[in-house]
Amino acid sequence: MNELRQIQSLGLVLPSPAYILGAILFGIIGWVAFRRGRKESIAALTWSGIALMLYPYGVSETLLLWFVGIAVSGLVYVKWN
Repeated sequence: MNELRQIQSLGLVLPSPAYILGAILFGIIGWVAFRRGRKESIAALTWSGIALMLYPYGVSETLLLWFVGIAVSGLVYVKWN
């Protein structure tokens, strides 16, 4: 328990379970979109997939992660067909 306090004193905080779930979920959706976009040469789908896989590394707020993920997933849904 002492190690956890030391880490928190450095300003590092462990992500919430909702954040981890969102990062995994949107990463999987991004991977599927990326593969389909590359296979069928759909640039919007490919780049949306890359965005979904990488944006959790730049976002630290759970709510923002979910809002951006849902918005980009909506774009993937629209571009899928």
